[in-house]
Amino acid sequence: MPAFTFEKISPPIRRGPLPPIAKKQRGLIVQILDRFVEARVKRTVHEEKGVVARRRRKPPD
Repeated sequence: MPAFTFEKISPPIRRGPLPPIAKKQRGLIVQILDRFVEARVKRTVHEEKGVVARRRRKPPD
């Protein structure tokens, strides 16, 4: 015979719509990484199209 038993607890009843979840500000490191990823994706798209973006040289002073 078991020494203890578990009670079944019913889930809470939802009343109305859920309040909107506040969006947390992303960390600074994550934002910097996103910028690197965007730049890399743009670079890969240009290379796939066969266009190589080159910087214009500054005219000598």
